Amino acid sequence: MGLGLSVLIAMKATAWMLLYLFFSRFGFTVLAIPLLYASLISWLVSIASHPSIDLPMLLGKNPDGTFPILSTIMFSPYLYFARAFSMARRFLTGEEPYSQICEGLYVGGWPASPRLLPPGNPAIIDCTSEFPRIKLFKGHSYLCVPTWDTRAPQPGQIESAVKWACRKRARNQPVYVHCAYVSKLKRLLDPGSIGLTRWSSLVFYSLLI
Repeated sequence: MGLGLSVLIAMKATAWMLLYLFFSRFGFTVLAIPLLYASLISWLVSIASHPSIDLPMLLGKNPDGTFPILSTIMFSPYLYFARAFSMARRFLTGEEPYSQICEGLYVGGWPASPRLLPPGNPAIIDCTSEFPRIKLFKGHSYLCVPTWDTRAPQPGQIESAVKWACRKRARNQPVYVHCAYVSKLKRLLDPGSIGLTRWSSLVFYSLLI
């Protein structure tokens, strides 16, 4: 993604603000307050996702993949937009939910339902900060590495995730690494890949060595 998350969210924040000003100009200030709130939240996410700050914990995602009620309410303009966009994008592009790299290793996008998971009761490495763990996946081994879209985790997170994945593969359990969209992880063998794709490559190469 050339522009990066922070720039794209800043553009969305600007659009919300312009809509708020437009409706306010015609006397619909009160009705337009949700637009103002969506703009302010988008600006906050844009700042927190900037590479110089990189604060995915802002959204409050728990280690078990759930979101506190307060975080869900506060960041609802961003969280629900991201989820709706993900499902719409998958529907419109028709892309496969995941790809198999080799036996027992899969990469893909956010699994919004069980049918989007690879077979074999895979262990899940969740590299998203904005998508929840679906309740139906409670029986799956799970590791949350909250990361902004187009960004990479910290070296310590990478190391612990690789060790976790290696333990699962040693037991012959499949491993599914996912970010927001499968198309990004399909580029993991591209030397020019950045952010989450580069991190995913480290996982796969470590498992294959």
